[in-house]
Amino acid sequence: MSNTQIQIFDTTLRDGEQVPGCKLNTAQKIIIAKQLDLLGVDIIEAGFPVSSPGDFKSVEEISKIVTNASVCGLTRSVENDIKVAAEALKYARKPRIHTGIGTSDSHIIHKFKSNKDAIIERAVRAVSYAKSFVEDVEFYAEDAGRTDNEYLAKVCEAVIKAGATVLNIPDTTGYCLPQEYGAKIKYLKENVKGIDKAIISCHCHNDLGLATANSIEGIVNGARQIECTINGIGERAGNTALEEVVMILKQHPYLNLDTNINTTMLYGISQLVSDSMGIYTQPNKAIVGANAFAHSSGIHQDGVIKNRETYEIIDPKDVGVTESAIVLTARSGRAALAYRAKNIGVELTKLELDIVYAEFLKFADTKKEVLDTDIHQIIETSKIYK
Repeated sequence: MSNTQIQIFDTTLRDGEQVPGCKLNTAQKIIIAKQLDLLGVDIIEAGFPVSSPGDFKSVEEISKIVTNASVCGLTRSVENDIKVAAEALKYARKPRIHTGIGTSDSHIIHKFKSNKDAIIERAVRAVSYAKSFVEDVEFYAEDAGRTDNEYLAKVCEAVIKAGATVLNIPDTTGYCLPQEYGAKIKYLKENVKGIDKAIISCHCHNDLGLATANSIEGIVNGARQIECTINGIGERAGNTALEEVVMILKQHPYLNLDTNINTTMLYGISQLVSDSMGIYTQPNKAIVGANAFAHSSGIHQDGVIKNRETYEIIDPKDVGVTESAIVLTARSGRAALAYRAKNIGVELTKLELDIVYAEFLKFADTKKEVLDTDIHQIIETSKIYK
């Protein structure tokens, strides 16, 4: 893999599905998995096979139909989990087992009631066992964000020796600040023996709204995989949003980092996931929200009409949106009204526009948004045509 290539690991079907009330059946998962494969993601985490017969079946069926991406199954550092995942992945062209264990003091003491040496031993056993089934083994150090860097480096070094090909460094609770998370990745790059034999992966949660920023800081400091979900869905406040990190890399070419994602599919797959899971996507959601390319302020509308780049850093077509939206409200100016009127076949002179605009403002004060059908009514009320 090129050192400038960032692998996109999509976990919409696993971590994303952990949103309460958003269970997908196997047929729905297959539809989404096909689109993810066409989108160009490098790895699809299809589920947690040991968790239920339904999840096992989904991973197995997705393994059969995915042609380009690696298909991944999650496990705990438990032998039976790993064995079941390997069975579910038996049809995958490029199977990956994702196994791991918590490494923070909180997890070691309270969750496992164990000690640091014993945790390393469990991690090594899990990776070694997974390696007996597949070549591609990813290890996650759960709660790495709150794990002491020196100990985390020891864990990483041990699992690389055991055969791990990818090191997942999760900010499981979304606690890290970007500079802290970036410094953690940098520390591992500089202090783990054999780090050149593995890819470092960012898996960031959004509890403080920093998932995307942390993931970008991670790759700037040497990580080469980002774990993310469509629309940023996931446990609690969600995961890193795939569409956000992909478009950040696309819009900042000076980072000299790229992905294999076909960005023109982003809006469509966002809608698919939202509809399938029954999750409403907030209108102001970056990249794929309904208002991402909508303008209602008169100053902004005038600027966009004259030159789209005045207020848009992304061409809507690049993410699969047909065009920018000029939304008429009481804050809109004459330029926006003239633009929308022209779109419905009405060319207004400057004098006519002044008359119609005065009537428009009265009408706009009574509605949240003025529609095309309303424009005809406003023009008729203004009596510019007698």
